[in-house]
Amino acid sequence: MDDAGHSNAADAAMWPRLTDAQPMAPIGPSLRRLLSWYQLLQTVGLRFPGAPLSFLPPTAPAELRAALESTETRTEKDSLGIREVPAEVLWGISTLRAVENFPITGRTVGQIRELVWALGAVKLAAARANHELGRLDEARCQAIEAAAQEVMDGKWDSQFVIDRVQGGAGTSTNMNANEVIAHRAQQIIGDDSIQINPIDHVNAAQSTNDVYPSALKLALHWAMRGLIDEVALLADSFGKKAMEFAEITKIGRTQLQDAVPMTLGQEFGAFADAMREDVVMLRNFIPHLLELNLGATAIGTGITAPVGYRELVLKHLQQITKNNVIGARNLVEATSDTGVFVLVSGGLKRTAIKLSKICNDLRLLSSGPQAGLNEINLPPMQAGSSIMPGKVNPVIPEVVNQVAFRVVGADTTVAMAVEGGQMQLNAFEPVMADVLFDAIESLRNACATLRLRCVDGIEANEDVLSRRVAESVSVVTALSPLIGYARSADLMKQALEENVSIIDLAVQEGVLDEATIRRAIADATGHTQTVE
Repeated sequence: MDDAGHSNAADAAMWPRLTDAQPMAPIGPSLRRLLSWYQLLQTVGLRFPGAPLSFLPPTAPAELRAALESTETRTEKDSLGIREVPAEVLWGISTLRAVENFPITGRTVGQIRELVWALGAVKLAAARANHELGRLDEARCQAIEAAAQEVMDGKWDSQFVIDRVQGGAGTSTNMNANEVIAHRAQQIIGDDSIQINPIDHVNAAQSTNDVYPSALKLALHWAMRGLIDEVALLADSFGKKAMEFAEITKIGRTQLQDAVPMTLGQEFGAFADAMREDVVMLRNFIPHLLELNLGATAIGTGITAPVGYRELVLKHLQQITKNNVIGARNLVEATSDTGVFVLVSGGLKRTAIKLSKICNDLRLLSSGPQAGLNEINLPPMQAGSSIMPGKVNPVIPEVVNQVAFRVVGADTTVAMAVEGGQMQLNAFEPVMADVLFDAIESLRNACATLRLRCVDGIEANEDVLSRRVAESVSVVTALSPLIGYARSADLMKQALEENVSIIDLAVQEGVLDEATIRRAIADATGHTQTVE
């Protein structure tokens, strides 16, 4: 053991793990420090030739693993030094460093089609604006335009390999886009004498701090439209069931206790309108997502952007995306404030919670079939138990419930990330993007699944519903306007004690005739047909 307390036995045990070689002699402090640095560099993700890609999450795309294991490389240099980059990829040294630095989720930016499209659109608009202002020559502009259009079209999604959750406020994502477009533009131009630089040309007059949030908002705008369409379709599906069940009377419930008569159509009509309300609410968010800070550059002062650039880039972006994008009134505020994401996330949470409540009702209404409510039948989708033969579970409403739980969790993430911003920039937009796109996609899929595999196939158990109305003492409320509250209460108490129906008891006691009672029950639902 040396003066620092290190044992040679421990050194001997460590050495084979690091070098796959047996030590010839005990190692000294200097070599030990070298080995410690080697181990640290392996831990943080610096890959040595032949070293395993242990820093990548298991869910990382296979294409990324294959690229990083390639022996064919090209040399690139940045302010931190020189690195070997896989020869066949379009991304470069900045992307490589980000891949190594952020092995977090295994979910890549390239898996968000909307975001890659929006990044391509922003870069295309910037190239056109810079060309008009004399910042970009014709040849480079045309090549960058062509490459950016390919990015928009989805040709290079697999080249956006950085983890969605990353430090740096989205700088890595912006540089991934810059490098892919620059390298592809270089291929398109086909002339090595005309070099296209990711920063000097593709990123001209831009900063991550205006490119990333602008692209993120555009991408969310696209994704939200798809969700809104699915919520509207689900509302229509509930509406069709409301019409189908309009003639079926049942007992409503408050606090899970029998309340007053209603129709099954009214119950499903309420589901429909609950979803229609959220269609309107979600549509109201759209204008907020089209207010961009593009042209703000670093903190909102527009540094490095030439006069007229902001107006031109917004004009071109509007033409490219066919969206009515507008510039934020206060660019410093728009660059530092991420409150719009709280608005969107809150809307998603509201829709998810309301949808989950509806699914709770569907599960309860379909419970049974013998010891539950058994008022409706959900389509049987799969066997429900490995031990109980014939059991069928409400698996579709259950999965929608679970999606809602995740969306509520995403909202908490967004709230904390927005609050965590400091000074002129919020560094946590990447995690906002990650959870928001996940929430939108899963909620959209949940709405479609619920509509197609559940709601469209729901059937009413009319015999059960009719019997419940006839047997329930709760219909006495419908008689109260005719015989008074006190007499109604006495009838209810007597019916419970004698275990008879209110209708039979009222007729037997000569309080009202049966036809009058059934008209009163029908009137109580707002439905004109007499209850049979």
